[in-house]
Amino acid sequence: MGVCSSCLKSRKSQAYEPLLLENEREAVADLLQYLENRTTTNFFTGSPLSALTTLSFSDNIDLQRSAALAFAEITEKEVRPVGRDTLDPLLFLLSSHDTDVQRAASAALGNLAVNVENKLLIVKLGGLEPLIRQMLSPNIEVQCNAVGCVTNLATHDENKTKIARSGALVPLTRLARSKDMRVQRNATGALLNMTHSDENRQQLVSAGAVPVLVNLLTSPDTDVQYYCTTALSNIAVDAYNRRKLAATEPKLVHSLVVLMDSPSLKVQCQAALALRNLASDDKYQIDIVKAGGLTPLLRLLCSTYLPLILSAAACVRNVSIHPQNESPIIEAGFLNPLVDLLSFEENEEVQCHAISTLRNLAASSEKNKLQIVQAGAVQKIKDLVMHVPMNVQSEMTACVAVLALSEDLKPQLLEMGICNVLIPLTNSSSIEVQGNSAAALGNLTSKDMHVSDEDYTPFNDVWDKPEGGMHAYLHRFLTSSDLTFQHIAVWTIVQLLESRDPELTRKIRESNLLLPSIQELSVSQPSSPNTYSRTQSDSVSEDGDGNGQEEITLLAKKIIQYVNGEFDSDAEMPENSVPVGSMSGHGRTTSRHAESAASSVNRRTATHLPGERDAELRRSVRDALASSDDDV
Repeated sequence: MGVCSSCLKSRKSQAYEPLLLENEREAVADLLQYLENRTTTNFFTGSPLSALTTLSFSDNIDLQRSAALAFAEITEKEVRPVGRDTLDPLLFLLSSHDTDVQRAASAALGNLAVNVENKLLIVKLGGLEPLIRQMLSPNIEVQCNAVGCVTNLATHDENKTKIARSGALVPLTRLARSKDMRVQRNATGALLNMTHSDENRQQLVSAGAVPVLVNLLTSPDTDVQYYCTTALSNIAVDAYNRRKLAATEPKLVHSLVVLMDSPSLKVQCQAALALRNLASDDKYQIDIVKAGGLTPLLRLLCSTYLPLILSAAACVRNVSIHPQNESPIIEAGFLNPLVDLLSFEENEEVQCHAISTLRNLAASSEKNKLQIVQAGAVQKIKDLVMHVPMNVQSEMTACVAVLALSEDLKPQLLEMGICNVLIPLTNSSSIEVQGNSAAALGNLTSKDMHVSDEDYTPFNDVWDKPEGGMHAYLHRFLTSSDLTFQHIAVWTIVQLLESRDPELTRKIRESNLLLPSIQELSVSQPSSPNTYSRTQSDSVSEDGDGNGQEEITLLAKKIIQYVNGEFDSDAEMPENSVPVGSMSGHGRTTSRHAESAASSVNRRTATHLPGERDAELRRSVRDALASSDDDV
């Protein structure tokens, strides 16, 4: 602040006196007085602002410098919403050809642009055009302050598109390569702030920002690393951009893997999130493992800092989608940490990522299923599933449905009492949880044709309990208006009858709840509404609802034959009547949509969730058979 005062005093005592207009002389005197009492003076209104305005619009370049310096120092100390009467003189100064005036005016404008209302007004009054001109200045200080101001302006959503369309992206990209670290920080911060909408991301890609951002991942500056990593993470949200990155940036994955070992926690976190977004595509799922990404991901997963745990869990979930990555992930030691995270009550998203990953790892390997159970996953699910949030319940029951496809594991799962938690969940308020739980029970009932001494006692034990047991659950599903639920119920009853267990057969034959519903379903009828897929479009799957109804009818008829003692044990089951996967689709969970980071830079100048629907489930029904023992 002293610089501004001494400048005014020296000029007044020497060269200014004979050159100043009367109003300028008065403005200088007034401003000196106000500066002496700066702690009690509001410079954004009344006489103080009038004095600054007079000096700003003067033809005397020295007075302009003094006004610009005063604005810069005042706004460094205090920022508040201002009006046009404050911004007009600043924007006039911003258009000066004098480097000192440009530097101070852009610094003041950047400081004011920290305020939300000011951000909008600066752009509305045409502030972008002179700022872009200053970004092209050969003076480093002017570049730095102009870019810093644009960085602040770009934190407001209403400004982002205007900035992108103003022509600012090309000079911002050029300045991101500046040898001056301050300019580089401000420029990369501005580019990051522009990555929060699809349109702006495409314009950034077109402006050539991606190679610059990738190269700067190796910057020695932590802030630059963070801004570039987060910007690339946001750019990778879009499938088109991921394909372009895959084709043009071969060093990207390696650089991000290295950054997961950065001394900065925020850089580690954003690097993992960027890899998570890239891992929405198969190629990157493989590349991350090949680049040695599992070791740092495991370290982050085992940390005590929630953002690191969450970012690592989200990333490994997507990486686990590729079948080739199942064994490497297990061999890298992820199973026990993932099982431990199932009880991570601080954050349900972490729980969802952990259980989804375990489900993916179990999708195509009997050995992996066994290792997951041995790591305590099913016991942990049994202990937790009745008390966790509904999204976590859905993922947990879907995982059990996949594990229950294993003939070797079925006796162990039944012995652990898993039915005691699955049965109550078939009456959940969540359709996904209901369906996944029923699918798991159905898979557990599936009989291995090559094993004649399977023990069905566990199903007798839960026929009437808990909460009405298998009996009540099967009745609810048989009478549901949902074709998928009907299909799961009739298929499960067929499996129970095919067990030839006398007690189960007797209970089904004597049921006044089940038989009337089965009789009704055995009569071919028009398709009923499918409540499970009510949120989906009207498009028909390859199976078609009509075919789904036909399968149900055939299975219901088969049940009646069994009950009446008419069924030939050597007869073939209907072609599509096979074990069920889960309401979330059989086996592997698909990639969670890539997500844009919320990070924005505001500076003063100086893992899909469950929900594939009925048609998808019917496809999974056939797939599940191939994963068991070809029971057709």
